[in-house]
Amino acid sequence: MSIAQSLLAEFEAQAPVTRKFLERLPEDKLTWKPHNRSMSAGQLAYHLASVPGGVIRFVQNNPVPAPEFASFQQPASRQEILKTFEESISTVRSLLPRYDDTAMKETWRMVAGGREVLAQPRAEFLRDVMFSHWYQHRGQFSVYLRILDVAVPASWGPSADEPPVFAQRAQSA
Repeated sequence: MSIAQSLLAEFEAQAPVTRKFLERLPEDKLTWKPHNRSMSAGQLAYHLASVPGGVIRFVQNNPVPAPEFASFQQPASRQEILKTFEESISTVRSLLPRYDDTAMKETWRMVAGGREVLAQPRAEFLRDVMFSHWYQHRGQFSVYLRILDVAVPASWGPSADEPPVFAQRAQSA
């Protein structure tokens, strides 16, 4: 199995889990924040929806300028978030399989102000940002859901509201 196939398999397993989180955001809580320095629930959900597709597009060029993180988009509806997520999934499915192992092992570089600020194998960057960063924000979003008294989906294991996914499959079989 190639590196890209391995990453895509993980993505395909985790995308439905992330979708369950996004679907649970109450429509009337898009602008709610747990703290004044926090992203709104809608901004965080939109970020979760857009990360995978944005990251796979970002690594296409080498080197790339470092992004500026001035602000996060405030969506108008949960449907906008879910549409963005579907587009993100489509982008990953389209672009990730194009990378062979040579491209995945290539040293990928990010520059800012004319100097290199990051150099690592493309696959490592994808693991760090497309996955670990995504999971970190999904965990953050689970706290938002809990504070809003919304049932938190199970992810790798159970949540206080749901058994783990493998147990759900066994119950429905």
